[in-house]
Order: sequence, then C-alpha cells, then structure tokens
Amino acid sequence: MAMLEVNGVSYELDEDGFLLDPAAWTRDLAIAFANDEGVTEITDEHWKIIEYLRDYYQQFQVAPMVRKLCKETGVTLKHMYELFPSGPAKGACKLSGLPKPTGCV
Repeated sequence: MAMLEVNGVSYELDEDGFLLDPAAWTRDLAIAFANDEGVTEITDEHWKIIEYLRDYYQQFQVAPMVRKLCKETGVTLKHMYELFPSGPAKGACKLSGLPKPTGCV
C-alpha cells in the first residue's frame, strides 16, 4: 500500500496512486496530486469540476460518465483534456479524491 504525506497527514493510496478513502480528501491533497497529473495550477475551473465530481460521487458512489460531466459543468471534452492532461478518468478523478474509475468517467 502506497502512502502520501501532505502537511503532516498520511494518506493511503492504491497501486495507481488514487486515494483509498474519498472521505479523507482535502484541497491540499488535490494540489499535491496536481503536479503528477500535469496540472501546473488549479484554477477556479478545475475546482468547479472537482467539486462536481465529489458531489456526484457522494450521491451515487460512482464517477459520472464523461458526457454527463461535460454537460453538467459546461466544459467541452477538448477543454477537459486541456485542464486535466491525463484525462477526466485519471486526472480529474484523482484530483477529486475518487477511487480509480473502472470504466469511462
């Protein structure tokens, strides 16, 4: 089991570097994940998507499909990849503290 320490707090990660306990997520953890995912700065637009993903996950215990994510946030798929270079499944979900998606996000 991998661990990541951020501001003196240790977080358990799975073999792909995703947070094991979504309830343990913090904004500081998202910032720590950002560099690994090719995100140099988390903007308000990033936070909007991260908050949407976290809210959706809390309601349904699964990440939304990409089409729904884009429609609900008003972000095109092309722009989603500009914001999260490793993609909505890997990058956006990881920064949001969600488990690794089993299929498309």
